[in-house]
Amino acid sequence: MANEEDDPVVQEIDVYLAKSLAEKLYLFQYPVRPASMTYDDIPHLSAKIKPKQQKVELEMAIDTLSPSYCRSKGEQIALNVDGTCADETSTYSSKLMDKQTFCSSQTTSNTSRYAAALYRPGELHLTPLHGILQLRPSLSYLDKADAKHREREAANEAGDSSQDEAEEDVKQITVRFSRPESEQARQRRVQSYEFLQKKHAEEPWVHLHYYGLKDSRSEHERQYLLCQGASGVESTELVKSPSEYLVMLMPPSQEEEKDKPVAPSNVLSMAQLRTLSLADQIKILMKNVKVMPFANLMSLLGPSVDSVAVLRGIQKVAMLVQGNWVVKSDILYPKDSSSPHSGVPAEILCRGRDFVMWKFTQSRWVVRKEVAAVTKLCAEDVKDFLEHMAVVRINRGWEFMLPHDGDFIKKHPDVVQRQHMLWTGIQAKLEKVYNLVKEAVPKKLDGQAGPAGLLSGDQRVQVARRQAQQQHALLEQELQRRKEQLQAPAVPPGVRIKEEPLSEEGEEEEEEAAADEPTDASPGGSLHSRLANGLPAARAAGGDSFNGHPPPGSAGTPVARELRAFVQATFQKQFVLTLSELKRLFNLHLASLPPGHTLFSGISDRMLQDTVLAAGCKQILVPFPPQTAASPDEQKVFALWESGDMSDQHRQVLLEMFSKNYRVRRNMIQSRLTQECGEDLSKQEVDKVLKDCCVSYGGMWYLKGTVQS
Repeated sequence: MANEEDDPVVQEIDVYLAKSLAEKLYLFQYPVRPASMTYDDIPHLSAKIKPKQQKVELEMAIDTLSPSYCRSKGEQIALNVDGTCADETSTYSSKLMDKQTFCSSQTTSNTSRYAAALYRPGELHLTPLHGILQLRPSLSYLDKADAKHREREAANEAGDSSQDEAEEDVKQITVRFSRPESEQARQRRVQSYEFLQKKHAEEPWVHLHYYGLKDSRSEHERQYLLCQGASGVESTELVKSPSEYLVMLMPPSQEEEKDKPVAPSNVLSMAQLRTLSLADQIKILMKNVKVMPFANLMSLLGPSVDSVAVLRGIQKVAMLVQGNWVVKSDILYPKDSSSPHSGVPAEILCRGRDFVMWKFTQSRWVVRKEVAAVTKLCAEDVKDFLEHMAVVRINRGWEFMLPHDGDFIKKHPDVVQRQHMLWTGIQAKLEKVYNLVKEAVPKKLDGQAGPAGLLSGDQRVQVARRQAQQQHALLEQELQRRKEQLQAPAVPPGVRIKEEPLSEEGEEEEEEAAADEPTDASPGGSLHSRLANGLPAARAAGGDSFNGHPPPGSAGTPVARELRAFVQATFQKQFVLTLSELKRLFNLHLASLPPGHTLFSGISDRMLQDTVLAAGCKQILVPFPPQTAASPDEQKVFALWESGDMSDQHRQVLLEMFSKNYRVRRNMIQSRLTQECGEDLSKQEVDKVLKDCCVSYGGMWYLKGTVQS
């Protein structure tokens, strides 16, 4: 009552129901437009409707003089659609895309809840809507352009089959008599999709005349939105009881009640949640919240729920991190799913997320670069892992989002000990998969040591410096050992090789550069992940010799053999590949390999290119146009020069043509192959070579991977 007194009624407005346009009023929803422009300002060239289907098409002019209009693109579209000749059937008679068609679709079949309102002082007039239509741009001109393109291709290929025309003129005709159609077959045909589409297409268009907002005819029709009875005779239906009036405004929808999900993934209804079993309640809550203290979970489940049963259920779907519960990775990434960002399988995502969770059991802070360097996952996937359980702090890294829950650890030591044993097993698995340096596992999880385990800034700097010194010593020992192995058999007696000492500062800078700029095809992660085959990544990638010797792993090693086998198998399937596409296929190949495979030792771009050239392939120096949008990796094109089949000679002639031209017409390819390989070259042989190496776009042929639309 107090709230009602604070919110008094300011004005009462009479509501009238107008029915003059009740069976004729449609609401059109247009695409988003600038606020300063109305659709009435755009010239409407034509409008037509199919009343039975409630389908509308509007044709509006495009302002070709606008600074945001691309004239060259408009001319290109008109040329693709209509060709060079302009006649009455042309879509764009001005040889410029100067108009656009909008086609409607129904947003809802039930419009009884919607009405158009017109307000006058003290009166609100409602007119029921007969239909609501959304207008979207129609791209039918693209179908016409495709049809023109197919006609041009057919005309180009017609010359190839001119010898067979005489044979094709005489064709055998088979005459069949159809059986009488049964009633059951007729009903199936009438209810088929093709029949309904045909019936819809047969309905004739009714052409309309468009009147602008300020036109006198529009002003006249707008008066019908007002209730015509002066005393409100037409609004007698609104004289209802409050309950009947409420049902009229909001009738119950059985379809919505039927389709309502039991447990939405983004919004949880506690009333529906309580109807599920305890295990399902815990799983749904943890899947949505992801990180939660045990006390908060108990408050959501209700006071009558047994805490022992909740503890038993939470351990099936979550892991203990710093006294809080974090949902397990396999709950978020179920089997047979993949990453929406990179397409990586769920098994690899679960492994990477478990690594992030394990790092938070060791410390309050995690650095994203370190996680990406070890897991070799894309930045978006790593960011998703961290956002599940941490918040970013500027210039510090990612901090676990919840404070340490010491009360839970003191109350449930048996649960903490069991979780500690699980984390020990997970740590052993991660060390094996990622080749991590085995660290001494603390007697208690860092999260159980309490808030006193947090380090100050100076302590963190000292720990980082000590770890860097230890790592530098290990790297220096490994480098010295490899130097001795390389020098021992090759240095003749009496010859002395001058060695430049590597300063500690220079080593650290080289390691940091290698860590900050990993190659795209480097999937491995280990203690020596900053080295390629025991040498600094910058030297190994560049192929520089080390004291006069070739870099280790350049030939004859298991890594080189595995890499060459992959390259040969790939180019046998796809004869032409850009470096960008080859690296993508290589990363997909790595994702399918088991953990610890020899290819995870680190493959640089230079090593990948050298292997391609050594496998019998050649680099095709395609003369890309100056305005090309292709990246450097997309401009490096490699092709298999000799595969051992009958088409090698044809393929080599074709590749030599593309070393001089970025794109070539089919008739030029046909004539060049005929000139080089003889007159008996068949159309099937030409099609096979083009299919192996090229793609067609806009009537021209390009090497695979070089088309820039």
